[in-house]
Amino acid sequence: MSDTNNITIRKQKVVKDYTKPKLIVLSVLVFLLLAAAAFAPKIVPYDPYLQDLGNALQPPDSVHIFGTDRYGRDMLSRVIMGSQTTIYSALLLVIIITVTGTAVGIFCGYHGGRADSVIMRISDVFLAFPGMVFAIAVAGVTGGGILNAVIALACISWPKFARIARSQVMTIKSSPFIAAAKLAGTGTVKMLFKHILPNIAGPIIVTAVLDIGTMIMEIAGLSFLGLGAMPPIAEWGSMMSNGRSMLQTSPWVILAPGCAIFITVMLFNLLGDTVRDVLDPRQSKNK
Repeated sequence: MSDTNNITIRKQKVVKDYTKPKLIVLSVLVFLLLAAAAFAPKIVPYDPYLQDLGNALQPPDSVHIFGTDRYGRDMLSRVIMGSQTTIYSALLLVIIITVTGTAVGIFCGYHGGRADSVIMRISDVFLAFPGMVFAIAVAGVTGGGILNAVIALACISWPKFARIARSQVMTIKSSPFIAAAKLAGTGTVKMLFKHILPNIAGPIIVTAVLDIGTMIMEIAGLSFLGLGAMPPIAEWGSMMSNGRSMLQTSPWVILAPGCAIFITVMLFNLLGDTVRDVLDPRQSKNK
């Protein structure tokens, strides 16, 4: 039994020692990705919107590393420019649903009562619909455009954060330190921001980071269906949609933005998993 415990402790120590360097490496990679997206107009090798029909559908070479599209536009430049639209739209969406859902969940969990029941039934209605189908319906009603795509996805995504925040608040609001804070005369606002929010932030942060990759795919999905970014705006989903008819003849037109989506989503998912391991040691113990 002692040997088994020692082995378990050593395994947990190895996982813990490995997690922090992994978090640093992934954080640096994500930061570089965000920096590249932020400064995309400055670092693109060519104008991503300049058409050159005489150079259309050129395969990848030393001049155009990712080739060119049907209008002769450099695919590498469009992928880099598209990162700004796709990634920052997803970040904006995640911020909106995280703040909104968390605020609703804290209110419901802390105050309870009839308002809690009504709001949670509303969230049940949203959760009852297939998410992407509902987003397509909302985006179709509001019209095309990246902003309308963000609004459509926000409408269906906030209940998850509301549920997480509500369950966490209901768990800790009966804790002794909350009772002590109430006896000390702590006001509601101070109670929420000083005692409750810091104690429920871990699961919310992990969920938000993991959701970035999901939202990138969903925004790209709406754009692929023609309900997100509109041409000629460089956006990964829209670029894949424009190139899908040329998959057999000019595969680089669709593979370039597709690989960009794959790599970006993978990075954010790995970062989310690593943040979860850091914030919740029990996850590391169960691995």
